[in-house]
Formats: sequence, C-alpha cells, structure tokens
Amino acid sequence: MNIHEYQAKAVFRKYGVAVPVGAVAFSVDEAVKVAEQFGGRAVVKAQIHAGGRGKAGGVKLAKSLDEVRQYATELLGKTLVTHQTGPEGKVVQRLLVESLTDIQKEYYVGVVIDRATGCVTMMASEEGGMEIEEVAAKSPEKIFRETVDPAVGLKAFQARKLAYAIHIPSDLIKQATQFMMALYKAFVDNDCSVAEINPLVVTKGGEVFALDAKLNFDSNALYRHKDILEMRDLAEEDAREIEASKYDLSYIALHGNIGCMVNGAGLAMATMDTIKYYGGEPANFLDVGGGATEEKVTEAFKIILSDNGVKGILVNIFGGIMKCDVIANGVVAAARQVGLTRPLVVRLEGTNVDLGKQILKESGLSIVPADSLAEAAQKIVELVK
Repeated sequence: MNIHEYQAKAVFRKYGVAVPVGAVAFSVDEAVKVAEQFGGRAVVKAQIHAGGRGKAGGVKLAKSLDEVRQYATELLGKTLVTHQTGPEGKVVQRLLVESLTDIQKEYYVGVVIDRATGCVTMMASEEGGMEIEEVAAKSPEKIFRETVDPAVGLKAFQARKLAYAIHIPSDLIKQATQFMMALYKAFVDNDCSVAEINPLVVTKGGEVFALDAKLNFDSNALYRHKDILEMRDLAEEDAREIEASKYDLSYIALHGNIGCMVNGAGLAMATMDTIKYYGGEPANFLDVGGGATEEKVTEAFKIILSDNGVKGILVNIFGGIMKCDVIANGVVAAARQVGLTRPLVVRLEGTNVDLGKQILKESGLSIVPADSLAEAAQKIVELVK
C-alpha cells in the first residue's frame, strides 16, 4: 500500500526524522492559510501516488501569498502526467504546503528489502534529487549500501559509515547518523517495503531534513497497523484493484488485451511471460490464491471482464489445494452472469481435472480447452487477433 508524502512525513515525525514544517491543503484557501505562517514563502507540492512530480510541474516555489494562491489554483484538479503515472496521469486532489528550505546540498537515503540477502538494506548516495535508478545506471559507484542483520538492527557505526561515504559535512555526521537510525526504526516498526528520502538535504543553517518522503507498506501486514490503513487513498487506486482487495484477490491492472486468471503468483507470472512470448499482451496480473471459493472465482472473472480493453481471457489453473471443478463452476457462473462474448481459453490441470473439464464442456458456453500453458497462450493470442 502507498501513502502520500504528507502522510509519510507525519509517520517520520513520530520517530524523530526531521521534516519541514507544513500541512496538507484540500482547497486554494486552505493552501493560502497554511502559507500565511511562512509569510507566503512556501513550496506547493501536488500529492499523488507517483514520482517525478517536480519534472511534471507538480512542485512550485512561491515567494508570496499571491503566488501560493496562483499555484494552488493551477495544481488542484490538474491531471499530472509523470513517468510513473502513465499517459492517463493522476488528478491532483490535495496539496502539501511547506516552508521553503535553505538548501546547501542534496543527498539520497533509502531503505528496502533485499530479496537476495533476505535482509533490510539501507542505501545512500550524494546524488540527491535524481532518480536512484538513473544513478544506478550511470554512476553505480556513487551508491553505498549497508546490509542490516535483522537480529540486531541498524547499528550506529553503519549509519556513520554511510554518512561519511556520501560526504555529509563532518559537523553534521552525528545528526545524520541519528536521522538514519530513526528512519530504519520507522521502516521496521511499520512493516514497510520501501522508505525513500529523495532528497535528504543539509541546510545552510546546519540541519538535516527529509525534503521528500516516500513510504510503501507490506499489504500482508496491514492488519497490524490500523492507523496506517486509515491513510489509504482509494481515489489514487484502480477501481478494479480496490474491488479485488475486497475478495482477497491479488490483482494488478496492466495495459494489454488478454485477461489472465491464475492460481499462484509464480504461475501467474509464467502465464504472462508465455502470452508475451507468443506475441500477446496481458491485461492484468490476477492470482486467485490456493483456496478460492466459487464466489471468489466468479468475482475475479467479473473484475477481469470489467476492463473494456480485454479482448480475450486465459484461465490457467493448476489444482493442488485449489480444485479444478471449483474453478470450472466459477468460470461458468461468471460467464453466464456477464453474458460473455469474448474468447475464453481454459487450461486445467491437477485435482479433479476431469470433472472440471466435464463441467466446462457441458456448460453450453463457447470455451476453448487447452492441455498445456503453451497451447493455451497460443490459442488466446490467435483468438484476440
């Protein structure tokens, strides 16, 4: 789950991670009122769940209340298109208004889960303000990493090592070390998957600030963090993904035209890869899980069909815990409810496979069977063409 920058900064404040003074505004008048406490010298930042806002014109520096009003009027209701939103962009519905910071130098600090080591890794770079992927591609030697033993957590010497490596001024090393320790604690305590500060800044007054903030959370752990869950902004999420979450379905909308329904994340990825291999474009990732009910399968099918870009559907099920007859009944029920007219290819294998195939065959629906993933992918690609 993602949250907005102003929400991430509120979490940081609880842990002593220094951030600029500011507040969220949902209207032009609210933005001006917040900026009054800074005498109009404020930064007005669009709040959407996407990076690259600055390059897209979503961050404005105001030197007077009139400019704050002007920028707030321009941004609120605007569709902001960045490299992360896609061409459709996202509508700005709220702003973060903060005091201007007298920046001396920008840095990058991030905390992520490193799947290779199975540990948390803290990264830092003196190339603040740039996309970390760009830094990794052009200047990988400027990214420094510390792997954290989960049994002991981030140690002060590791934080100091990173601070020295990215050339934090010597008189601010202690402050930067405390900053990184607090950031790590916020990451762990809240079951985050990503905590990113870009840029981390050193001010001319000798302070270390998180000028920007990004927090992503492990959705599987949200039941432990009701306060974080309350920060969820449904307006920033795809309507189909919201509907899928109600039924505990793992659904991610993509931009292709072949809908996919699979059980198991690994098999779902393999199915998408195979569709691509045969020249098709998957419209979604959808994992119905290992113990789905007929109702759950029916809802999954309906979510796929709610995408007008879907021209055909591939169902690929390997029945272990999941029984093929349950899937078959769900597919048939959903197809009848929505009046399916688009091509449908179904590949079943595993528990109760013969019964599942019989249910599909006797349904009277136009369902194309397949015995292997490769065959299924080839058939659906041909049908949508």
